[in-house]
Amino acid sequence: MTTSYGAYPSQIIHRWDPEDPEDPGDPEDPGDPEGAEGPAPVAVLLHGGWWRDLHDAHLMDPIAHDLAATGWAVWNIEYRRTGEDGGGWPQTRDDVARALDLLAATADRDPGLDASRVVSIGHSAGGHLALMTAAESLVTSVVAIAPITDLRRCAEAELGEGAVAPFLGPDPAPALYSESSPLHRLPLGLPQLVVHGDVDQRVPVQHSRDYVAAAAAAGDPVDYREVPGIDHFAVIDPERAAWREVRDTLAHGWG
Repeated sequence: MTTSYGAYPSQIIHRWDPEDPEDPGDPEDPGDPEGAEGPAPVAVLLHGGWWRDLHDAHLMDPIAHDLAATGWAVWNIEYRRTGEDGGGWPQTRDDVARALDLLAATADRDPGLDASRVVSIGHSAGGHLALMTAAESLVTSVVAIAPITDLRRCAEAELGEGAVAPFLGPDPAPALYSESSPLHRLPLGLPQLVVHGDVDQRVPVQHSRDYVAAAAAAGDPVDYREVPGIDHFAVIDPERAAWREVRDTLAHGWG
């Protein structure tokens, strides 16, 4: 199911209902809530791609399917990105916030959604957006996978083929780097699970090490999982142990 949360084409959410484990149903239609017991926890997915319109929410479809198959209601959020899509700062962040507002309104009237457990799961630029929008929404915890946490540092290293410049605009003021970086918005006041492969070629693992240290120093409950021998994309592959560990952590009640 696809739901719109605004007038722009990219302001949409791909929704997956939790499957009944006793009746997987049509593999082309993962939404089969009949038979599920009680309200389902909600996973909010935010894809990466350095905020560019070359990439879209379907990057997270394998994870969405995996989570729905294990009883989660999934909201895979698309947002305006840089390029021809009209995204950038702050409109990209604001799109995610608006989608989360819709989730809150929907959960108020849908007994099938458990608003007491809403986990925002973001990869790379999606991790950045998850961390930047969680504190002022119904989100109860964040899983940040190889997240972008310090935009000044990324800009200085020209990471993402210089992706920060089109996102923030040319010559951003120092205050804008701080305003748009999770590292400088701590504490979030929410549990965070940060996962990063130690051979990540897109977002250096040291970024997450430093973010986790700062979050802990600020008093946030933060759990860090550094995965040896794993690169930037393997951490979101449902066939790899790195993602299965995240899924199993969630299944045992984290967040």
